Amino acid sequence: MFLLEENPEFWRAQGAKALQAALNMKLNTNVAKNIMLFLGDGMGITTITAARILKGQMHNQSGEETVMTMDTFPHAGLLKTYSVDFQIPDSSSTATAYLCGVKTNLNTVGVNAAARNGICKTQKGNEVTSILKWAKDAGKSVGIVTTTRVQHATPATTYAHSASRKWYSDADMPASAKKEGCTDIASQLLNNTDIDVIIGGGRKYMTPKGTWDPEYPRDLASSGKRQDGRHLISDWQKMKVGKVARYVWNRTDFDAVDPDTTDYLMALFEPGDLRFDVERDPTMDPSIAETTEKAIRILSKNPKGFFLLVEGGRIDQGHHASRASMALHETVAFDNAVAKGLELTNEEETLTLVTADHSHAFTFNGYPFRGQSILGKSPLYGKDMLPYTTLMYGNGPGYKVVDNKRPDIRNVDTRKKPKLCSVLVKRSSLYSPPFNL
Repeated sequence: MFLLEENPEFWRAQGAKALQAALNMKLNTNVAKNIMLFLGDGMGITTITAARILKGQMHNQSGEETVMTMDTFPHAGLLKTYSVDFQIPDSSSTATAYLCGVKTNLNTVGVNAAARNGICKTQKGNEVTSILKWAKDAGKSVGIVTTTRVQHATPATTYAHSASRKWYSDADMPASAKKEGCTDIASQLLNNTDIDVIIGGGRKYMTPKGTWDPEYPRDLASSGKRQDGRHLISDWQKMKVGKVARYVWNRTDFDAVDPDTTDYLMALFEPGDLRFDVERDPTMDPSIAETTEKAIRILSKNPKGFFLLVEGGRIDQGHHASRASMALHETVAFDNAVAKGLELTNEEETLTLVTADHSHAFTFNGYPFRGQSILGKSPLYGKDMLPYTTLMYGNGPGYKVVDNKRPDIRNVDTRKKPKLCSVLVKRSSLYSPPFNL
């Protein structure tokens, strides 16, 4: 299988090719007309490595030699992440850093570090604006695409200012915050910046309490949450009178949206976050590559250019749940969206960045053989003479030790059990904090 790789010239030729490509590269000094920022939430180095292998194995290759789209970029670097008050940041404090250019405190959105987590009165006067607003003020079209709810930390930072990332709707806010004049993130989606394309989830934060969800009418948890009686989707549509503005919540209506004639698009495919890609119903919900394509086709009509944020937000959520398979498949889907973005734009006038906001306590170990399933088990056994998975978590849900013994997974096919992954440290909480990237 790897016969060619036994020849030293194989590797030397690879090195010479890479070196020549670097020498031939010409520096692009053009001023960018368009900016595409692809953000893999929680997508640290280990995640990228494991996802690279998975992507190759999904195409019947051994995986290690696979080149992801994000691997082909001419420039690469490492980020050092922390928030003003914590060594380990979260997605809202990091988003404020890379979108607004200002480091801030944990759990705060679009405010500087003088604002305190959850304290409304500290928010006033400490708001900071994002590159999305700067682009809009410059006459460009702007959009957000995410696999989470559109009110979640990363997309929210493009348009909102909040002392708490958790104030998705007014129902999530304490009475004191509302009395002091703070507003929820969902309402700020309409009021702060005129965003041309909004794609993700989060329907229930936009409708009055008790409003039935169109997709899950019998599920109370999916129904509207707002206590102020506002129907923000209807309000958004009224704000766009005179423009071609489309609101959609399913695949059929999404596919019917004509980018050439559409000025505004709001697509909310779930009451909360979107489904993991491997659990997604393709007849109901498009992939992140498809939503990215629609966004670009709408935004690119502006002769002044556009700014687009594309977030693979459920990479992070897969890791929080210790579900490595889900996180890695999300990363592969995210990489496919990067490829679609490059396909639809001209690099001579478009600045494209792919990055992450933080990493996770996620490890890749055990000396697996070349080509072995990345979702499989190490060929080595521990000192207790039991196997362990190649991928592990340093913390989070899933820790199982009974009578000082680990579970015996010798007869378990971990490739077919996406919820199974070894966890090294017991935690009482389901939240596993991100590690620095």
